[in-house]
Amino acid sequence: MSPPRLTGALRSFSNVSKKDDIDGQVYDLKSKRVKRQELFARQGLTWQKVVQFCTQQRDPPQQPTASPDLKNILVAARQIVGVENGQEAIESAAVFLFETFHNKDHVGTEETRAIKQMFGPFPAAAAEASCAAVAKIVSTLGESLVEDFVQAQSSSRNLQRGIAFGRNIAFSYDSYTLDPLDLPWEASLEDDLGLDFNSFLSSHQAAKVGSQTDESSSGAPSSNSMDGAILRAEVEKYLDGGNMISSSPEELCTSLFEMLASYKSDDELQNELYELLGAEGLDMISSLLQRRAAIVDSLLSCPPDRLGCPPDGGRSGGEASKPNFGCQVVIQSEQERQQMKVYRRGEKRERKKGKGPEDDPSDMSFNFDPKEMRSQREQALLTARREPVFGRERVYERVRYPNVYDCHAEAAKSPAFVGGAKLLLPEGIKRENNKMYEEVEIPPNDPKSLGVEEKPIYISQLDEIGQLVFKGMERLNRIQSIVFETAYNTNENLLICAPTGAGKTNIAMLCVLHEIRQHVQPGGVLKKDEFKIVYVAPMKALAAEMTKYFSKRLEPLGISVKELTGDMQLTKGEILRTQMLVTTPEKWDVVTRKSVGDVALSQIVKLLILDEVHLLHEDRGPVLESLVARTIRQVESTQSMIRILGLSATLPNYLDVASFLHVNPFIGLFFFDGRFRPVPLAQSFIGVKSTNKIQQLHDMEEVCYDKALEQMRGGHQ
Repeated sequence: MSPPRLTGALRSFSNVSKKDDIDGQVYDLKSKRVKRQELFARQGLTWQKVVQFCTQQRDPPQQPTASPDLKNILVAARQIVGVENGQEAIESAAVFLFETFHNKDHVGTEETRAIKQMFGPFPAAAAEASCAAVAKIVSTLGESLVEDFVQAQSSSRNLQRGIAFGRNIAFSYDSYTLDPLDLPWEASLEDDLGLDFNSFLSSHQAAKVGSQTDESSSGAPSSNSMDGAILRAEVEKYLDGGNMISSSPEELCTSLFEMLASYKSDDELQNELYELLGAEGLDMISSLLQRRAAIVDSLLSCPPDRLGCPPDGGRSGGEASKPNFGCQVVIQSEQERQQMKVYRRGEKRERKKGKGPEDDPSDMSFNFDPKEMRSQREQALLTARREPVFGRERVYERVRYPNVYDCHAEAAKSPAFVGGAKLLLPEGIKRENNKMYEEVEIPPNDPKSLGVEEKPIYISQLDEIGQLVFKGMERLNRIQSIVFETAYNTNENLLICAPTGAGKTNIAMLCVLHEIRQHVQPGGVLKKDEFKIVYVAPMKALAAEMTKYFSKRLEPLGISVKELTGDMQLTKGEILRTQMLVTTPEKWDVVTRKSVGDVALSQIVKLLILDEVHLLHEDRGPVLESLVARTIRQVESTQSMIRILGLSATLPNYLDVASFLHVNPFIGLFFFDGRFRPVPLAQSFIGVKSTNKIQQLHDMEEVCYDKALEQMRGGHQ
């Protein structure tokens, strides 16, 4: 006898039960699984059937030639599935490849997507090899013969799968039976609540025909039904064209509806639809996106007569007298549960006040309207149906930083760039093609147009200190005018990314003047011993040049500027009398590493200027990292204010560098691309045609000499 089971106990009061095993054989689950595996192996297309078919359809002399092609398919399947899987999995993968490529001559987008969906990432060479092997077999046997074989095996498998589940359930009337009950609603719902599916389907078809007759008589067809049917029509039209043969219309409709009902914009949805449907579905994509809102609304607004439940009028009469069987399970949403809590709390409050002692507490549950609660529940289910399965919502807002002027980043966010559109050279290019080389000359970019809020800053508008330092200049250039407000009037950390020669040194001067102005007393006295400014230059030659520049500019204010490098040593007295130090990364690293002696020097530094920050990626990058990390640690430990200014050429990852320097990207990050160059930059690409290595070097030297001579004759550098 079989052991007792929970499902058997549940069926004890029903008319459906399992017959007892009269033979008394021990029920072996393992043997049953083995039998079912053998049954499934005989159904549908298997690798043994493919081998037998390919061998029998050939003439006896040609039968050995089929073995290498079949072996190539197995090898490709093993590469796709993996060596760790067994022979059964490899043969199943080989059957899948045979079914996929039997009517294809190359590995297309649809086939790649199907293989990736089934097995995950796979080597492209294996797919190409399997496609070639299958194509060779099909060309030998004939396309029509192979197609008929695959269709016959698929139809037999679908026929076996189409048998309704539960056909083997045995009905027994020897179990316990319940006494018949005279239900008050049985007479009214006898015709509506039958278990006959044919009558149910015919009644719904009649209702549908009746609604169509009403619409035709009124002369106004429902637009919702038309919008809902357009998705099914477009999917069937797409599949009839021979696309995505591995998917059924229902699966594709479900996937498309989930994508259309998402919160994504049309541009983002267009790229995803293109990846799913390919180039063959461009017309379908445009049609679906044009009527996206109508399709989603029509499919979500399902009428109540399609829900399969009896109308409210039929159950209203017997709802209060309906008998209860078994335990009661109440399904409530979170909103309904909170409403019941609030209601019970209010009832307790009213009873405490003595306003309703005569009310029967058993009648409290009838104060809610069941129809209203049901409508709220249905609305909550519809809302949950539109939302994603997981609670976390993706935010696809593009962050725009106010002071970043990066045309390449803006172009990379466009739908055409994401969708893989081809990039073209700009207009006005010049081509020169001769026997030695081919040259493409790209004209310089047009300067960026002036913004509404961009106003030039004139030196006459500055205070007295600024006018003394910038004496001889009429106004700041465009980049300096944009940065002026943040550099001259705030303590924010800055990262300035601008082309060479754009005026970054004067931006550093603006930050120096801001620090000097903070230490000027009301009587005009400058407290020189309260601050130090450190300018870190990457090379000694540049440090000497910056020392001369800042000394000349700050001389009217009495600011002393000294060079502190390996070649220029300073005594402690000279360091104390100096307000601005121009040093190299290695020298300042040595100074700040000392535990005693120069601690006072590093503690009164108020401004740290790092020139050429893009050298972080070079060999000296770790030294710059240690300087910044040590400065930030000093700020956090002593709670002192040390401003950091980073000057750099154009950086590809300026956001990462800004985060490293503790720069607020919405305030202190300034990025200027090639459109802000003071002198526009043209580009020339020259390709030497020779294939001989020695001749290539000779031609390159000759072309380089000719171009340099041409520039010198034109008066250029």
